[in-house]
Amino acid sequence: MGLIRFCVLVYKMASATLRRRLHHGDVDGRKYERYDATDSETLSEPLLRSSSDSKDAYNEELTLEDIWEEERKKQQVHWTFIFSELIAQWAQWIAKVVFGSGSLFGKFLSLSHIGSGGRHLPPPLSMLQEERLRNIKRRIEIPFDGSRMEHQDALRQLWRLAYPQRELPPLKSELWKEMGWQGTDPSTDFRGGGYISLENLIFFAKTYPESFHRLLHKQDGTRAEWEYPFAVAGINISFMLAQMLDLQSGKPSTLAGIRFLEFLEEDEMAFDNLYCVAFQMMDAQWLAKRASYMEFNDVLKSTRAQLEHELALEDVSSIKDLLSFKLLHK
Repeated sequence: MGLIRFCVLVYKMASATLRRRLHHGDVDGRKYERYDATDSETLSEPLLRSSSDSKDAYNEELTLEDIWEEERKKQQVHWTFIFSELIAQWAQWIAKVVFGSGSLFGKFLSLSHIGSGGRHLPPPLSMLQEERLRNIKRRIEIPFDGSRMEHQDALRQLWRLAYPQRELPPLKSELWKEMGWQGTDPSTDFRGGGYISLENLIFFAKTYPESFHRLLHKQDGTRAEWEYPFAVAGINISFMLAQMLDLQSGKPSTLAGIRFLEFLEEDEMAFDNLYCVAFQMMDAQWLAKRASYMEFNDVLKSTRAQLEHELALEDVSSIKDLLSFKLLHK
């Protein structure tokens, strides 16, 4: 029977150690540890109560199977208590997540709301849309490079379109400031706008020359003493449109971007045409706000908001349906 007592002793020591480990938890970010008061805490405590002869006699008569069965029942009760506590803690956590002000459930509901700034699942694209979208994305990714002859020629072309009666200046000249470049070298003003912003300005000048010159020379309304620089404003509009339409991603997922994909089906130059509309809108916002140079960013934000609103209208089936589009033909 000495072997049986030894087995029981080893089992109880292991069970006590296991229970102390299992009572570790993390509630509200704090670690804690609870111990079972019925188990021995130190080796100085009596593991078997030898003072009771009757209990010793009872233990002598127990079989090994009985001892293991008794311990199994204790463990079952112990695990039931642990799981009940865990379930209570999980229930509290779920309640906080679902009904809290910053709940995941609330955020999920807010994502399902249709808005111009939200993300949406784009519809399947036709082969034509995919091809044209890839072309625009490729154009956006081309940086302006002042050392490339093609880009230099594009700058010269823009000057001739803007000032057909004037002599073409060198690529670095004070005269470029008259067009709205901030320095004597236009290539330093492109930054994030890329080569597409120069293409947009050229398209505007060639397709709607009257509107282009009206904005270039600030002919409409009462102008501020410190006006926005025309060419640099055009670069910012290109960048704003690319962001608003989500064109740098694989497939646009903003509401404005998805509507733009519909226009792209009908018009290969939809981006360039929309650029012309946006420029006209920006100038109208500028005049309405009686803005000056330091307020240009606010005007650009208002322009984006107006354009997103226009694109969201159900009766807008093409860029030409935009109300401001007719202003381009004045």
